[in-house]
Amino acid sequence: MSGFRRVAVASLMYFAASAGAQNEARNDVNQWSPGKLRSRGEEALSLRNYDEALMLIRKAADMEPENGVNHYKLFRVHSRMRKHNDALGSITKAVELDPSNVSYRTSKAKLLKQLGQCDIAVNELKSISGDSEEYNKLLEDAMQCESDIFHAGQAMLNEDYYSASQYYQQAINHVEQASDLMFLKATALFEVGDYYGVISDTGQVLKQYSKHLDAYKLRGDAYTRLGEHDTAIQHYREALKLDPEHKGCKEGHKFVKKIEKKRKKGDEAYDAGKYEDAIQSWTQAMEIDKSHSAFNRPTLLKMVKAYSRLGEHDKAIGLAMKHIEEEETIDGLWALGDAQTHAERFDEAVRTLQQALENAPEGEMKQEAQKKVKEAQVALKQSKEKNYYKILGVPRTASKKEIKKAYRDLALKWHPDKNPDNAEEAEKKFADIGEAYEVLSDEEMKAKYDRGEPVFENQGGGGGGGHHFNPHMFFNQQFHGGGGGGRQRGGQRFHFNMG
Repeated sequence: MSGFRRVAVASLMYFAASAGAQNEARNDVNQWSPGKLRSRGEEALSLRNYDEALMLIRKAADMEPENGVNHYKLFRVHSRMRKHNDALGSITKAVELDPSNVSYRTSKAKLLKQLGQCDIAVNELKSISGDSEEYNKLLEDAMQCESDIFHAGQAMLNEDYYSASQYYQQAINHVEQASDLMFLKATALFEVGDYYGVISDTGQVLKQYSKHLDAYKLRGDAYTRLGEHDTAIQHYREALKLDPEHKGCKEGHKFVKKIEKKRKKGDEAYDAGKYEDAIQSWTQAMEIDKSHSAFNRPTLLKMVKAYSRLGEHDKAIGLAMKHIEEEETIDGLWALGDAQTHAERFDEAVRTLQQALENAPEGEMKQEAQKKVKEAQVALKQSKEKNYYKILGVPRTASKKEIKKAYRDLALKWHPDKNPDNAEEAEKKFADIGEAYEVLSDEEMKAKYDRGEPVFENQGGGGGGGHHFNPHMFFNQQFHGGGGGGRQRGGQRFHFNMG
């Protein structure tokens, strides 16, 4: 008969034979003898009715507090319920009451080893004489665990944190519930920069002890070092709910909030087109902790973009080169390639982005790298022809609003009516400005141009080619809402009122 069927049959027999008697006796349970309480407690334990077993055996222990059997049986119930600390208290009391009981002492040593208290387990085992295979195996495991913990502690003192983490892991392999050892291992991993390992280990600690404040603090610190500031703040706050004065969590929370305040201010300034203010705020954020590479390196790449927007291309390229010199990454190469493109150093941009493509892993990143190389090659080709972005003086990443503003400013500046002394040059520039805006303000034409495809029908090399464009009519359409489009032969010329 299977184990499951035996339990089921025993349950049916127990309830069928004694249900009535139990109901009657339960009302008078306080009149039961310690022996009867223990017996009924054992029956409840065999049926996995742990709360019932705990209640009955506790009553027996209350009646006979000096009887080690009661505390041993409580130990068994707590162990089945996986309440290991309560189990340790019960078996310790049983050993105190009956120190010569080898079974009690062996059970205590086994539990101590399971809890990672291997040195005490070894002492407990050595205090009794045993020669069985089980005893020898238990002693061997406990001694090895004790040795691993000792060497881990020595490695920590010597600041050899990697070795310490390895010794702690070896000790953990010998135990069942190792939250203390797991936390010590996580502390060592933090020192060697294995922050994902810290998060994994402290997660297990918090699963066993949800109010472990130092685990919250260490986990928050690991998320901070990974640049995941929002998650770090959540962990600090969880700990501070339990202890508002926890020093480590208060300091960690303050540190991250200070960085985030500067970062947010910089991001908002960048989005508003205030690039100098953005650079200033980001610089202040990075100076809070110059070793915080998980935050500082991505922020450095944002500064590269801001300097390119300001037209300070040498600074943009210099920062991107600094990023790559510290550690070459795909993102760093892309930032350098973009900065070189904005600086119209197209040959260099193609080489940089080709290098990124060669290093990019297969998948989405490889596809993105291929796209960037093609865009750089198109920009290089266009630089030798009519470059609409250069004509308007805007970067290839310019928004519609920026393109429109550039057109209006340049069209007003180079309108032939405002340049009577150099009318021929003004007429050519005015026409190029209008043509550039016509293309870049139209999503379909802009997409073609960015891909290096002909924008106009019968277009040859060098920009507009055979495209017939009336810049004056186009100007009037943009400024005065006049009829007709730019693509016309001849047409009326509208004069600019100079006032």
